[in-house]
Amino acid sequence: MSTRYTVVCEDGQARAIQMLAHRYGITEEEVLQQLIELGLEDIEERPV
Repeated sequence: MSTRYTVVCEDGQARAIQMLAHRYGITEEEVLQQLIELGLEDIEERPV
């Protein structure tokens, strides 16, 4: 089951997301999904 979230970004962050999407030929939503996955993986690997 999927859950939808709304993300509010500063202008600079939005531009960076758009640039990544354009550079890799993917959607902005896909960029955000990948960034979230990487961030979650990073915090899971850190010791408590």
